[in-house]
Amino acid sequence: MPTSLAPSASAAQAVERSVLLERLDATLQPERFQDYGPNGLQVEGRAQVRHLVSGVTASRELIERAIAAGADAILVHHGLFWRGQSACVTGWMKQRLALLLAHDVSLLAYHLPLDAHPSLGNNAQLAQRLGFSPLADGWGRFGEQDLGFVGHTDCPDALSLAAHVQQQLGRPVTLIDAAPGRPLRRIAWCSGGAQSYFEAAIAAGADAFITGELSEPQTHLARECGVAYLACGHHATERYGAPALGAAVAAELGLTHQFIDVDNPA
Repeated sequence: MPTSLAPSASAAQAVERSVLLERLDATLQPERFQDYGPNGLQVEGRAQVRHLVSGVTASRELIERAIAAGADAILVHHGLFWRGQSACVTGWMKQRLALLLAHDVSLLAYHLPLDAHPSLGNNAQLAQRLGFSPLADGWGRFGEQDLGFVGHTDCPDALSLAAHVQQQLGRPVTLIDAAPGRPLRRIAWCSGGAQSYFEAAIAAGADAFITGELSEPQTHLARECGVAYLACGHHATERYGAPALGAAVAAELGLTHQFIDVDNPA
């Protein structure tokens, strides 16, 4: 996905940071989720926001590029703080925080709420990218906290599906083709590191499951259950929610918005 540019930030109106945060919270409803880290404002910057930059992960490169682009706030899927990590501000954590604080830039992060949103989230946007059709009553859901999505596809077989996904996402796909030549009708997907959702996808009647990563047990489950498994990249499957959310909220509030994609082969 190319970096998307917005009009000059000088042409945007300024809104209070609190207004942006309220709009994001109202859209994603983070209070509904049990997550692995804090959702919402993780680092407080200047009080007013004109230019919003979105990205996947709050890496030093993203922060540096956002600062160079004149960002007042950065919106990401993967923030800085996670359950179980060290509380010491040293090394890479110090470097990232120092950049944000020195330039008075806010960091807003939404993890599972951004995966789950029915239209702007990673899974909904991935479905649009891949051309999946919703079930009759909308996207079916499965798995813990209903993060997994289910829909229809007309792919003739798993090999064709893998080729399609690889072309759309622009990165190699690891395919466990459990039943070569079998037509696919019902497909399940959950972006990022959702390999543990595979059994729930099988129980939901999926012919194929798409996610970002593959762990050792899933190969055997795919072969034994006859369900195709496609590992398509953690970053590659989660590149679409943050820019969709950022663009929607920026348009509503009169901000400028820019998505910066920092390449990641994982």
